Amino acid sequence: MPKLDRTQKILPLSIREVSIEFLGRCFLRTNTLEIKGGEPTFLLGPNGSGKTLFLKACHGLIEPTQGTISWLGYNAGDAYRYQSMVLQRPVLLRRSTRANIDYALRASGLSKEQRKDRIQKVLKATGLEKIAEKAARNLSGGEQQRLAIARAWATEPEVLFLDEPTASLDPGTSSWVERTLSAIVTNKHKIVMSTHDLGLVKRLGGEVIFLHRGRILERTLSKTFFECPTTPEGRAFIANELSW
Repeated sequence: MPKLDRTQKILPLSIREVSIEFLGRCFLRTNTLEIKGGEPTFLLGPNGSGKTLFLKACHGLIEPTQGTISWLGYNAGDAYRYQSMVLQRPVLLRRSTRANIDYALRASGLSKEQRKDRIQKVLKATGLEKIAEKAARNLSGGEQQRLAIARAWATEPEVLFLDEPTASLDPGTSSWVERTLSAIVTNKHKIVMSTHDLGLVKRLGGEVIFLHRGRILERTLSKTFFECPTTPEGRAFIANELSW
């Protein structure tokens, strides 16, 4: 299979009859679907519904037991330079905020001058200038999450996967995350994100993929999902009455 050219786009993402199993138990099974560019795609569902597995499989961290995941006909390994992921508990280097961003940019192949300009741009855009020289290990949980998102965004990925980016954050940091996501979408980057923050989904719009017990039960515009879910599970989820 040929390698991606830097001028190519990787979307749409094709997911074909994917299943993920551990010890004989199936934790995720999808039908065939495509994720295209444009508005955000939000993964909703109760804990254990398969949202994180879905994200990790799309990003290439988990190999499907069955089925295929491809980007414009390329496999996930060939597309890694064009997409990034921020985990719910981000992994940061034992370096400064600036050095964490620089490391990601260096791995993307940018020159020293290009990295210097990009870092300043990202620090300013994300409001992290005041903690640029602060060690990541000394940052608060909210600051670490902000750094993780800024680092991923700095590489200018076509697709950014986010796993519960506002979980356990204070209201101020959650608002920062929402403003940053709005900026990312405005700059034509695709966001695929799992979240329990239904208010954020309503405000940002886009589409919803609703999962329950490892199955995709609904896929529709976010406005349609909140106004008229088509499944009993979807209605129960919105009413906060759905558990695993």
